[in-house]
Amino acid sequence: MSGDAPVDQQPTTTRRPAFRGRAGRIVGVVATLVVTTVAVGLSQGWGRADQTASPSAAALPTGPAPTASVVLNSTDDAFIQLLIPMNEGALALIDHVDSRSAGADPSLRAVLNDLRAAHQAELRDLRGLLAAGNVPEQNIHEGHQMPGMVTDASLAELRAAPHTEVPSRAAALVRAHLAQTVVLCRGEQTAGGSPELKALAGRIQQARAAELSALDGRPGATGTPQAD
Repeated sequence: MSGDAPVDQQPTTTRRPAFRGRAGRIVGVVATLVVTTVAVGLSQGWGRADQTASPSAAALPTGPAPTASVVLNSTDDAFIQLLIPMNEGALALIDHVDSRSAGADPSLRAVLNDLRAAHQAELRDLRGLLAAGNVPEQNIHEGHQMPGMVTDASLAELRAAPHTEVPSRAAALVRAHLAQTVVLCRGEQTAGGSPELKALAGRIQQARAAELSALDGRPGATGTPQAD
């Protein structure tokens, strides 16, 4: 039979390429966001001055998620879609440290407890902005080795580590996550389009500076993550 295929059988061949194209654009924007932010930061002489904020900055509220609609450009979308899994990875790390009793570091636990509350609040705000922008959440970075992201592999290594090594290893992973988030927040404030999201990125950056300061002097918590 040579007749045309029924109409209801045709749409299934057109959706997947469009999704891949959008996901590819988001990945490209993320890469551009990181590279551009690093270049701007080097030209402006980023240094430790950013990380000397008062510890009270860590307690700054992130603000309620917007109820009105917002307009998100490609940089806004890429920023949110990357920061959500980054925060979720950090929360998984914090949960694991809580499960390790031997060799626990009380001061590290206090920092991580503060981070848990802040990261959970940020996730609510980020998802609220996606909803307000009518943009679906997509974990397009699953399985990727993104700078500053706590991956399944790094968590597996932490689980296999001796109890005495957990505090220093966990602090190093947390510091890499916090420092990379600062880079991404700067990029969002430079190239983002949504005033609501740019304001949130500014608050997150300020909180990260105080959180990094709280980790200073801790074994394994120094150094800057590579942004490759």
